[in-house]
Amino acid sequence: MKRGKQRRSSRTRQLGVIVGVVALVGAGGWFAGTRMQSPADAAAAQQPPKAGPVTVPVEQRALTATVVAQGSLEYGSPRSLTLAGAVGAVEEGGEGSAMAQRVTKTPVPGSELKEGSVLMQVSGRPVLVLRGSVPMYRNLGPGASGDDVRQLQSALNRLGFATGGVTGTYGQGTASAVSRWYRSKGYTAQEPGSADRQQLGQLESSVSDAQLALLTAQGSGEGTKGEGESAAESDQARTLQIKAAKKQLELANSALSAFKSGYGTKVPAGEVIFLPELPVRVDKTKVRAGDPPDGEVATVTSSDVVVQAVVPGTDAVSLREGMTVQVATPDGKEARGVLIDIGGSGTGPEGTAGNAGAGEDTKAAEGAEGAEVVETSSGGASAPVPLRISLPKPGPLAGGAGGAATVTIEVGDSDGKVLAVPVAAIQTSAGGQARVRVQRGGRVVRVDVDLGISADGLVEVRPDGSALKAGDLVVVGQ
Repeated sequence: MKRGKQRRSSRTRQLGVIVGVVALVGAGGWFAGTRMQSPADAAAAQQPPKAGPVTVPVEQRALTATVVAQGSLEYGSPRSLTLAGAVGAVEEGGEGSAMAQRVTKTPVPGSELKEGSVLMQVSGRPVLVLRGSVPMYRNLGPGASGDDVRQLQSALNRLGFATGGVTGTYGQGTASAVSRWYRSKGYTAQEPGSADRQQLGQLESSVSDAQLALLTAQGSGEGTKGEGESAAESDQARTLQIKAAKKQLELANSALSAFKSGYGTKVPAGEVIFLPELPVRVDKTKVRAGDPPDGEVATVTSSDVVVQAVVPGTDAVSLREGMTVQVATPDGKEARGVLIDIGGSGTGPEGTAGNAGAGEDTKAAEGAEGAEVVETSSGGASAPVPLRISLPKPGPLAGGAGGAATVTIEVGDSDGKVLAVPVAAIQTSAGGQARVRVQRGGRVVRVDVDLGISADGLVEVRPDGSALKAGDLVVVGQ
């Protein structure tokens, strides 16, 4: 009995296992069947979705158009300095002509030059700076006259060394003022050299000789008459001698007076540099101690900080001189400036701030109100255009010349919220009419628009009536 029960229990377990296996196989077949596809179904699943337009909603927002460019901070009004002639007296055949002039003290970069300052020294003599528009081009001394003499007299008077008037003629009053000015700087003004003194002595001797010859002719009196000579002939000869002696004395005195008119304290051509505006700062030194002072000796600039930048011509059409500029350096320092020059000509383009350019392909920037294309030296509208920006109050940017800066120029705004779409949404008809494509009710319709300001990749659109409103979907691509 016990053995029969064990056989029945064994058959029952075997039957349960077989049923379980059948169920598992059936489930696996069902799962595999749900994952299987016919070749046609598989091909259909690989097809791309039906193409449709790419749309974005119309926005209603305020737009501010800007032109952004990279530039550099520099000091303004750069100018190169050269000497107009020798420093001190250089006499032909004299000791001075055998000695080459050498720089003995160089200009100091970064130093400020005011009226009367010493720029440098050459062979121990000073090179001084004065304000004046007429460049130094000759030696100035007694007897000289002209506008350069007049501006020298004006400068001396401003410095407190009275010349006796601004006459334009170099006289003793001017010579005295020059001497006092040089002494105040620790130097001696250029006095007559050995050649001048020698020539003066010779001219004075000529006058003395002529005077003696005249006295001799006049004192011949009743000189002994030669054999056969009549009294009339003797008097005639004496008269001719006196006349000749007087003429010689007159010529000698004239030569002496002419020489004395230019004899005295002088300003050598190389010892003064006239500059239109002072003070200035020395930017770079172009000579070293021991060099001859030939060619450029230094460059100077104003103390004002300016920004030099370059923009494409397509951006320059939106700019005008006088626009406000935001200037920022990489370390976060900022200042406001003024656009003072466009294109390097001193006169900016007569454009309006109405359009900053929406891209050449869409021509959204074309037809801006009165905007003119900037013509550059290369003749292309997109050629680089240089800009110069002044910083009346540089604040933290003062003294930062030589660094980089980003300039941002606001060229216009939308005067409140306007309808705006991406530039890519603008199309232009053959007749030049701007339009957008709007998706409505499963179809795409065209809406004509007028274009306004462009900024940040968006452009203002002005439809006719209510043909377009915020939230409408405009087509930007397929």
